[in-house]
Order: sequence, then C-alpha cells, then structure tokens
Amino acid sequence: MLGVSEPRRSIRGRGSAHNPANRFLPLAVEREAWTLASDPDPRTEILEDRSRSIISYNNSPDLGFDASLNPYRGCETGCSYCYARPTHEYFGLSAGLDFESRILAKPEAPALLRRELASPRWKPQVLVLSGVTDPYQPVERRLGITRRCLEVLAEARNPVGIVTKHHRVTRNIDLLRELARYNAVRVQLSITTLDRSLQRKLEPRASTPERRLDAIARLADAGIPVGVNVAPVIPGLTDHEIPAILEAAAKAGAGRAIYIMLRLPFGVAALFEDWLRRNCPDRAGKVLNRMRELRGGSLYASTFGERMRGRGPFAEQVARLFSLARAKHGIEPRDYDLSAEHFRPPRAGPQLGLFDESGGEPR
Repeated sequence: MLGVSEPRRSIRGRGSAHNPANRFLPLAVEREAWTLASDPDPRTEILEDRSRSIISYNNSPDLGFDASLNPYRGCETGCSYCYARPTHEYFGLSAGLDFESRILAKPEAPALLRRELASPRWKPQVLVLSGVTDPYQPVERRLGITRRCLEVLAEARNPVGIVTKHHRVTRNIDLLRELARYNAVRVQLSITTLDRSLQRKLEPRASTPERRLDAIARLADAGIPVGVNVAPVIPGLTDHEIPAILEAAAKAGAGRAIYIMLRLPFGVAALFEDWLRRNCPDRAGKVLNRMRELRGGSLYASTFGERMRGRGPFAEQVARLFSLARAKHGIEPRDYDLSAEHFRPPRAGPQLGLFDESGGEPR
C-alpha cells in the first residue's frame, strides 16, 4: 500500500492511482505525513526523447509485423491494463502514473523516418504505427508528430498499419486516402467495451466507444481499409460484449476484425488488480480467477502462440464466440495485404523541432 491509513483513491482521468517501485532501481520513495486529499493530481509532463533512430524491429512470431515506429513513449490515454507500461521502467520511471503522465515525445521522428526510408539499405515493408503506445494519444493534437510521420510515409508510398483508440485519426484522412490509392494503409480501431461508464474508468483519456465507431464509419466512407480490434478481451468483465462490438463495428463499415486476450506482463498484473479492486470490487475475484484459468494458474504467460489468446476451455469458448459473431455480422476472416510496390525514396527535407511555429498539428 501507500503507507497511509486511508484506502487508495482513483484519480480522475488516470488509469493508475499510484507509482509502484521501479523493478530495476534499488531505491524507492516512501511518502509519509501526507494525506490523499492534499496530494495534487499529477499533470502531464512532456519530455523530449532524442532517439537516433525511429524504426524498431521484432522477431515475435505472433505479432504479425516486423517493423514499427513509435512517436511517443508512455501514453496519456491511461489504459489501466496496458501491456506497454513496464517499458517506462527502462528510463528510471514507474509503470504506474509516470507512464501516463510523463510522456517522452520524439520531435525528430519525421526527420529520422525520412532519413531511414531514403537510405539504400531500407527494404520497403509495412510499418506499424505504433505497436507500443497510441500514436493519436491526446498530446498528438498539440505536437502533430504522428501526422508529420504520415506525411513522410505518404510521400514515399510506404505501407503503414495504424492501431488506435482515438477519433483523432480522422484528422489525417487526407494522408490516409493518398496511401490507400496505392494499397498502402490499413487502420484498426481498438474497442474494448461499448459500456461508456466502464470505458471511462478503463481507458480514461481514450475516445468514447461511439466516437471510435464514428471513426470507423468516416474512414470506411473515405475508402480507407479499416477494421476493429476487440482488444483486450477481459475475461469476466468484457468477454460477453464480443458479439455486440462486432455488430456495431460491422454496421459502421469495419472490413476486418481480430481479438486479443488481456495480457498482464511484469508489474501490470499488480496495477490492474489494484484497478479492479478500486473500480469493480464485486467482479475482481471472477476476473482474476478467469485470468489464471487462461494462463495455466498464473496471471500471465509469455508463451508464443498462447499469450495473445490464452489456453484451456475458456479460451476456446471465447475463440468460438468471436468466430461465430464475426461470421454472423459479415466480417470476413481476412487480412489486408498491403503493397510496397509503389514505394519511392522520399526527398531530403528540413528537420522540425518539438514545437513548431504553427503550434503543432495542421489541419
């Protein structure tokens, strides 16, 4: 606990309620002689990340992509279950509140991307935006780093897959439509629940379910390949919503659908359990027991082939439910085969700073 007598409270607009100790650091701060009522809620702080490269590679057999780019580290969206939270510990920060309130932005990402795509060593292939944190999280409205990366990708006609929980992706329809001309883009909107009250607690700074469905409709109307990720499926909490989510997404125009079971690596398990007991105390036991049933008695298992789906009777039940609902609502079990045949190296261009004179994202 926090070293205080009163129970931990939820913080408006945040998924976490505290900063647990960093597993890599030998020291931790113990706060004494303070009350929760007098402790100020954390404000979002933007830090500059001066990375020297922007494209990351993986060899995971169950991810479905090899290369990705992440304009931001940390995510203000604040999803309580986010599997990426432990990445903040590599920077001496916490996977809790730090992850969603101390955002590392990469101001040189567009210039770095331009340089890497222009290199003779670059092999044209699908890039995923962003694979770790949401490229359209709230800070994108002000900084516009994702949009400027898309400008480079559209100029080069390099294929890109986008995963987001934010309606803000529709502000880039002009660039996405240009990429779609060359079969070089797909967008996936992640929808965890259609329950607005639950979503506000689970994903406090994400777009509402209605807005995400509207984003699907707008992208589909613009001729941009768009689908839905029913992700994560939280057993005992949101699994029963799979048919309703697929029905709503199909009506909006989703042409593809996948699901991913909840993943709780490293300290995320304790953070999510804390969230459950604060927000859904009547269902916490059921959810945790179901998770252990899916993961061979633990809250997480990293085995390739199982970590995205789980194992056992309940995992099979969810898979059948998803498959039947997808077929019922006419969403074909297909992927979008993106093309790199129209790729052309981008021209050389100036680097942009974190805050340009326009104040961030244009249009």
